[in-house]
Amino acid sequence: MAAIVSDKLLDWYDAHARDLPWRARPGEPAPDPYRVWLSEVMLQQTTVAAVKPYFAAFTLRWATVEALAAAPEEDVMAAWAGLGYYSRARNLVKAARAVADLGAFPDTEEELRKLPGLGAYTAAAVAAIAFGRRAVVVDANVERVVARLFALKEPLPGVRKAIRAATDTITPDNRAGDFAQAMMDLGSSICTARDPKCLLCPLERDCRGRAESDPALLPVRAPKKAKPVRQGCAWWIEREGAVWLVRREGTEMLGGMRALPDDGWSAKGDGTGVPTVEGDWESLGMVRHTFSHFALELSVHRSAAPEQPQGAGEWWPLDRLEEAGLPTLFAKAARLALAG
Repeated sequence: MAAIVSDKLLDWYDAHARDLPWRARPGEPAPDPYRVWLSEVMLQQTTVAAVKPYFAAFTLRWATVEALAAAPEEDVMAAWAGLGYYSRARNLVKAARAVADLGAFPDTEEELRKLPGLGAYTAAAVAAIAFGRRAVVVDANVERVVARLFALKEPLPGVRKAIRAATDTITPDNRAGDFAQAMMDLGSSICTARDPKCLLCPLERDCRGRAESDPALLPVRAPKKAKPVRQGCAWWIEREGAVWLVRREGTEMLGGMRALPDDGWSAKGDGTGVPTVEGDWESLGMVRHTFSHFALELSVHRSAAPEQPQGAGEWWPLDRLEEAGLPTLFAKAARLALAG
């Protein structure tokens, strides 16, 4: 089965590979490992459509890993704003600096794993796609394809070990990078989470999930736990066409990012509701935002500030607010304040 599956899938990929800015077409020389790594980090928990403009902007501004390594972290964080999971951006800078110190990207999974922020998946993807190493690459799309192909019915996350072992059996020694990308494309376009297009699938006759049951039922997912809802406040302090922004501590959520002052909300508890400065505060309403482990309801309050707020911060011109790189939560709050 292994050779049959890989041959069928590679033939399909040669004809149907997605045209993506970080990829080489089938038969072309391998892509720059910097572009492969950057795209894989951006694509974690994010869609291809959302990543494309960020990837274009990053590679235009920082065309090489050495250029990214030399960039101030706050500039990278600001450019990342809106992609979410901001620890990825901090690790991006750390890894770029480590690669610059090494003089080049390592070309094996083992050595790639030593770079900051590179887990098993990213290391395998870079090793296979950029360096042609045989590596077992399993992302969410591959996970879904393999669970259906082998009719693996144990619920997630427990089934992941079996999925990886099964993927290993069908990963070819040659063209492992193309095979990994073919699996990703198949999961993205045909073997989709809902309403898989089985009649168009090159692996239809080999798919045990289709033969035994409804493949859309695989992989089996455990029921989602309800996320806690936290309450917090943000303070819009405006003066002479500018708003007061602070930079969040690196150890807290959204660390290193510019933001509105807030009342200390966190994943573990509500904020205090106490303003950062005294003033006549006007309630503008609430914005909601969902993080990976909790949801936040953030009340936005506005006041003019005749005096300089205490603590570190900066007055940011309202007509240049888009350049501040506010994370999505505070961008929502800013839009509410400006609309009000």
